[in-house]
Amino acid sequence: MRVPCVRVPTSEGEETRTALAERDLVDQTHEITVESGALYIPVVDRTAVESEYEVVERDAPTRNTQTTPAEVLGFEPSYERLGDVVILDEDDPERARRIADAVVESDLRARTVVNRASKVKGELRVREWDVLVGESTETVHREYGYEFALDIASVYFSPRLATERHRVISQVEAGERVIDMFAGVGPFAVPMAGRGAEVVGCDLNPVAVEYLRENARRNGVGDRVTAIHGDVRDLAEEYAGWADRLVMNLPHSVGDFLDAAVELASEECVLHYYDIQHEDDPFGPGERAIREAVAAAGDDYDVDVETERVVRSYAPHEYNVCLDVRLTAR
Repeated sequence: MRVPCVRVPTSEGEETRTALAERDLVDQTHEITVESGALYIPVVDRTAVESEYEVVERDAPTRNTQTTPAEVLGFEPSYERLGDVVILDEDDPERARRIADAVVESDLRARTVVNRASKVKGELRVREWDVLVGESTETVHREYGYEFALDIASVYFSPRLATERHRVISQVEAGERVIDMFAGVGPFAVPMAGRGAEVVGCDLNPVAVEYLRENARRNGVGDRVTAIHGDVRDLAEEYAGWADRLVMNLPHSVGDFLDAAVELASEECVLHYYDIQHEDDPFGPGERAIREAVAAAGDDYDVDVETERVVRSYAPHEYNVCLDVRLTAR
């Protein structure tokens, strides 16, 4: 049967398969095949595959599928996978327990199953969990060829943002100086360093900063990542005018840090500004806030909005958006 397949050299096969699997794009009903030095990885939706990959139609043998939680339950449950942790978001504890038991009975690779017990809260952006299966909430998440150790009970991490992170990271060039203002465990900072940038990652969460250091070492970029525990607004004295690129991924309160961003920006700097706004005007408030901050600091930059992007739906009539904005000194 002819199915869409990503074609890559065999030397890049495992990295590509892992990246596709993290986004649930690998077609588990057909076999991966090899021919003439190329690996053919069946995918479930060719339109969702990043443009950097080549997708071809190819005959692929049907494989014996593994038992899924849906087959055990008789309905399709909703869950996320983060490394070997399966994450549920069920209001009904009984239903959550049924799904957790089905995960164990299935062939899904999972060491721990948790259910969300609170919203993300507090200055450190963490949430509480009900651990239904297993004991440890620590795991290793793989994303586009990089590994990130983390503990979901101690740090914030969203696997849903993998595609958006990859979009931004792909813009980075060797030799750039980057400040990730709210770095977490390093999903922006570490791959940016992997592209040859010098990266400073700052976070208020001391546990996240320790994981950031570990993940920089784990991925071989420890010499290009400086991890700092603290408020990014305190970096201005040492890093004023230093950054060629700033990642500002703190959507609910990002505007509070624009004065610091302008102070940290070099003569030409790209801001990746993440915001939560109403669907009626998702980008206008962010652009106005950036222009106002530049004006308040002396109006020394031209402001050019290069990209306006809806990252995902956040709540009814609200979007999580990103503006890529270039500041150029006059």
